[in-house]
Amino acid sequence: MTKAVALAIAVGAVLASGCTLAPPYVQPEAPVPDTWPTGTACDEASEEQGAPPPLELHWRDFLADPNLEAIVQSALASNRDLKLAALNVERARVLYGIQRAELYPTLYASATGGEERVSADFVAPGQPRTSEFHAVDLGVFAWEIDFFGRIRSLEAGALEAYLTTEQARHSVQILLVSSVADAYLTLAAGREALALSQRTFQIQQEAYEIVQQRYDKGVATELDLRRAQTPVEVARGDIARYTQLAAQAENALRLLVGAPVPDRLLPRELDQVAPPAQIRPGLSSEVLLSRPDILAAEHRLRGAYARIGAARAAFFPRISLTTTVGTASDELSNLFSSGTGTWSYGPQISMPIFDPQVWAAHRVSTVERDIAVAEYERAIQAAFREVADVLAVRETVDEQVAAQEALVDALAETYSLALCRYEAGVDSYLGVLDAQRSLFDAQQQLVSLRLLQRSNQIHLYAVLGGGWQSPSTGLDDRRADETPAPQ
Repeated sequence: MTKAVALAIAVGAVLASGCTLAPPYVQPEAPVPDTWPTGTACDEASEEQGAPPPLELHWRDFLADPNLEAIVQSALASNRDLKLAALNVERARVLYGIQRAELYPTLYASATGGEERVSADFVAPGQPRTSEFHAVDLGVFAWEIDFFGRIRSLEAGALEAYLTTEQARHSVQILLVSSVADAYLTLAAGREALALSQRTFQIQQEAYEIVQQRYDKGVATELDLRRAQTPVEVARGDIARYTQLAAQAENALRLLVGAPVPDRLLPRELDQVAPPAQIRPGLSSEVLLSRPDILAAEHRLRGAYARIGAARAAFFPRISLTTTVGTASDELSNLFSSGTGTWSYGPQISMPIFDPQVWAAHRVSTVERDIAVAEYERAIQAAFREVADVLAVRETVDEQVAAQEALVDALAETYSLALCRYEAGVDSYLGVLDAQRSLFDAQQQLVSLRLLQRSNQIHLYAVLGGGWQSPSTGLDDRRADETPAPQ
């Protein structure tokens, strides 16, 4: 009989690997155009010679600047959001292991022993009796044989939940890399704007001193003197404001990193930061399907399909098996003697006859599948919008920078001419003030446009999915190899 029990367990294990009742997975069509909007930068820039797509470019190769690379590496090791995402991945992996373990029987062992004395009033011929009992058992308790794939479907759902958290971690990684790079560039631009304010203050202070000397000699009027003093005070306020903005940018960067950042790694000016590598977005929007957040949405959708299989299986009989083998004796010394062996075998079949909860659970699972489809489509639409917006900026930002550089050159010449005309007594100092303010504003705007130009490249890399290369967990292959095809 022991051989029969073992055979039954083996047959059950084979049957447990049978098909599931989950519907075949159908990937929804992307509710966006096949190509990027016409007229965007991708029409020209996407075919740049030698520029790789983002998915083939690791972030280290993309960022290029060694100081920025060191800061990003520190952030990946210390950022709390990333640590939390990694812990969520580990938790989902453990939960998947727990769910998968239900496919296999749980072996247990027990040992019992005792001694009992029965009163003489209950034993003929009126003498008390003492008895012993000793037993050792090994068995399987209430193992559900997965004939209809209920546990298989739950295991597939747990796997998809794990893969969802893995892709969510990748999303956090890409967001962290782009956020640190963007904060680094913002700090560089802030410090450059501060340096520009300081240089402007120095120039205006020198101009004020010249007017002061002319006023002392009676050449300049008091109105000229007060007009020369005005931009000095304005520049003093600009220095305070840009000092504050630079400090806030540095605080934001340090918070993102989550660890001390050496001052030697921080940038002084935007032009001193090596520009990121060129990338090409390609012409097809199909690249969006490789974004981690889109992959996470697809894993959630696959998990919803798996839960439908579990809900369907609840309509069918649930078969479980309890079996034990062991030995028992009334004397401990004879516990393992010949003839003391014991065994038991007890299958159990249960099936819902009328259970509204089962029907409701099935309906809920189908609605959850529809919700997951809508969320997947919405994620693709949001991703398409993000890429289109970044490409729209990319289309014109280079031209804006070039135009602003030409404007700065023209205003610098205007300021020089206005100053010469004032010193020659041709014009009042009001023309110098206007030229100074226009030049300063144009220079600050140029810094902002250069920041936008660099940041746009960072954002394009991020919204196209980045090039995060992580070692495979092997669970994607396991899903293909071990999860049976839906029937």
